[in-house]
Amino acid sequence: MNVSKQELYAGRRAAAMDAMLAGGAGSVAVLAAAPVFIRNNDVEHDYRQDSDVFYLTGFDEPDSVMVLLADERKFVMFVRPRDPEREVWDGARAGVEGAVANFGAAEAFKISDFATELPKLLSNKSRLHYRLGRDRGFDERVLAGLEATRRRGRMGVSWPTEIVDPGAILHEMRMFKTSSELESMRAAAAITREAHERAMRATKPGMFEHEIEALLLETFRRGGSERVAYGSIVGSGPNATVLHYRSNNRKMESGDLLLIDAGCEYGYYASDVTRTFPVSGAFTAPQRAIYEVVLEAQIESIALTRAGQTLDDVHKKSVEVLTRGLLTLGLLKGDLVDLIAKEAYKPFYMHRTSHWLGMDVHDVGAYFIAGKHRPLAPGMVITVEPGIYIARDNASVAPEWRGIGVRIEDDILVTDGEPVNLTDGIPKTVGEIERACA
Repeated sequence: MNVSKQELYAGRRAAAMDAMLAGGAGSVAVLAAAPVFIRNNDVEHDYRQDSDVFYLTGFDEPDSVMVLLADERKFVMFVRPRDPEREVWDGARAGVEGAVANFGAAEAFKISDFATELPKLLSNKSRLHYRLGRDRGFDERVLAGLEATRRRGRMGVSWPTEIVDPGAILHEMRMFKTSSELESMRAAAAITREAHERAMRATKPGMFEHEIEALLLETFRRGGSERVAYGSIVGSGPNATVLHYRSNNRKMESGDLLLIDAGCEYGYYASDVTRTFPVSGAFTAPQRAIYEVVLEAQIESIALTRAGQTLDDVHKKSVEVLTRGLLTLGLLKGDLVDLIAKEAYKPFYMHRTSHWLGMDVHDVGAYFIAGKHRPLAPGMVITVEPGIYIARDNASVAPEWRGIGVRIEDDILVTDGEPVNLTDGIPKTVGEIERACA
């Protein structure tokens, strides 16, 4: 790891320790790496580090633990030791020496020493920052260390009497993106933009959804992305009305819409984009009418993504515009205010408009403060993704509307002024889309 990266992670650890000390002296934090999951037999799933651990260390090996001792301003790591035989099979390890030299640890130990060393690190501390319940197996190891520390009480040693979720500190930090984080998010967005544009150019009737999924994956990796940010949704025709459709195996037909919800991850930061376009290259009149309503809702909702507003305000704007559009098109009947109050739009729009975005595609951070919707603030990044989904068996609407699914999604940075669309430039208007498809 280069010096600038070491400084970046050291700065984050220092800020975390400052926040830990704000709650009182005697604080220690224990964070474990993400576990390795078996895919089948002796084959493992592709490994991705726990976001909190990577945020503080840049360390992406499994079987590791990081400890922050706030009072001492000390960073300790437990890692896999160097093992030439295993490294032939699995690749190089940082080892104990590398954890100190390359990742800024003041001390490092073999992971097998964790049970022995943890009681020493917990001794004479009053508060343990640890997330109970996420990994029950590791919970047992931490609680065993805590019990071993208690047993030393007869020797004058005190132990933590409080356990605090470290997310209260780390997830608040992660909500506000720095310039380096935004640089990674813009890189992810640029790769994702190329993938969506290639999909529009390549899609033709007779192709299968999985062919387009393969094109997306190839573009992501070719652009330097480590992995997808989430499983790609490539849903054509009636599949576009299924919110989390994942099979991606239908043969696309002339007259279908294709909804692609796909984004890549770059430097551990996610992009999340949805575009919907006609497989044949041109919208039908009903498809275009629905699309224009969704686009208007998204544009007006993005304009509302400002400091002081809330995600609920953004969602209400989408609901208002979508309901008005459904009313204008005759898919709903009645008074606009009454329809919204009764949630008459729910059969067509059943999800929320936005979520936090960052290292995780559904990123961490409190949505409410003291029971109230949290105001947006500069540095936050959210998605804005309204949609209309008309099931093909929806007998309450005329046949020409059935089976139409449209969602449009972009990644929006909250600033002191105008919102910034990180995924701007991906064809989105009817004219832009039909030109891209042609």
